[in-house]
Amino acid sequence: MSDAELVLRSTRVITPEGTRRASVAVLAGRITAVLPYDAEVPRGARLADFGDDVLLPGLVDTHVHVNDPGRTEWEGFWTATRAAAAGGITTLVDMPLNSLPPTTTVDHLRVKRQVAADKAHIDVGFWGGALPDNVKDLRPLHDAGVFGFKAFLSPSGVDEFPHLDQDGLARSLAEIAGFDGLLIVHAEDPHHLDAAPQHGGPKYADFLASRPRDAEDTAIANLVAQAKRLHARVHVLHLSSSDALPLIAAAKADGVRITVETCPHYLTLTAEEVPDGASEFKCCPPIREAVNQDLLWQALADGTIDCVVTDHSPSTADLKTDDFATAWGGISGLQLSLAAVWTEARRRGHGLEDVVRWMSTRTAALVGLADKGAIAPGRDADFAVLAPDETFTVDPAALQHRNRVTAYAGRTLYGVVKSTWLRGERIVADGEFTEPKGRLLTRTP
Repeated sequence: MSDAELVLRSTRVITPEGTRRASVAVLAGRITAVLPYDAEVPRGARLADFGDDVLLPGLVDTHVHVNDPGRTEWEGFWTATRAAAAGGITTLVDMPLNSLPPTTTVDHLRVKRQVAADKAHIDVGFWGGALPDNVKDLRPLHDAGVFGFKAFLSPSGVDEFPHLDQDGLARSLAEIAGFDGLLIVHAEDPHHLDAAPQHGGPKYADFLASRPRDAEDTAIANLVAQAKRLHARVHVLHLSSSDALPLIAAAKADGVRITVETCPHYLTLTAEEVPDGASEFKCCPPIREAVNQDLLWQALADGTIDCVVTDHSPSTADLKTDDFATAWGGISGLQLSLAAVWTEARRRGHGLEDVVRWMSTRTAALVGLADKGAIAPGRDADFAVLAPDETFTVDPAALQHRNRVTAYAGRTLYGVVKSTWLRGERIVADGEFTEPKGRLLTRTP
């Protein structure tokens, strides 16, 4: 262990080969070796011994709306990245909306990067946006280092980010396929949404009926057809409809280059438990019934769904009115995602190795971050230290999000993050944060 200035030791280290007693050697922010637990610590190296707490790779969240600049009263890089660090997330990729300007040109990307540069407590990358009128901007954004392109197939909720119709999807996807980029898609069909009953008001059942499963299913079917025709890479965002799973599984078996994510709120919350008027539970597509949730978990287990991300989409509290039709749709989950997913995963018989695969390894792979997502030699020394059997009750006042509105308030969750490490430096421990040490990431050519 001569190549080490820091050694992290635990009786439970989650590695690609499984969970083991190990010592992890770190030099200059990188993992140099994963060694036996009782390996000798070299002279001059620091030892961090976590006992029986679990050492796992820092999570990689590829679906976060930071909203900075332009809607910083909703969220910002300082608060969002603190919340992420507190929850064991060491890398996030920022969505191209709801910031002003949206990340749809190279100039707009430059603005976003300038704002984030001195505020990021963790590493931050950026998605670009695909709009009806910016096909010419897609290749320059790709060359500037965005990790891919976000598109909506139904209205996004903000005027400056219009959705793509089927012709627009074909044009954008053809351009992106030309340089083997990645299109990530909010897949709900606007015609099915328009045909659904739109009552408004406080009843969650009415809101659920207004965003039917067939809107997701039809949009995903159309996306699969386009991806197959163009041999393009596509990714389905925040899947909530279990009815789409057979189609997705068949597409994968047929060689379509498609990946799929779901979110903690779909895996841990159910429509049956959402109180009327409680728009902190509103998101699009919506939280569905318990039987739907069971099928999402089965799809995670069998690999039909690839990964789990937060879709952290906050707003100010005043926009969370008790009318589900007009309330802002988005759930804040950065700080709580690991604990929420782990709580339900353990109940269903899954282990922490599964959670790491869904929330770190596969998300890093989705965006090509070869230095992230695993405790292995050559990777960045990004870690979370977790006490998996300790519980806490969610207190909104303890959250680092700018607006402390949460659908998890009052819930008791398993998994207390004791500390988070970024490139071998502890950036948060017991609620105490260092100054920002995050880097701005670009796609690796």
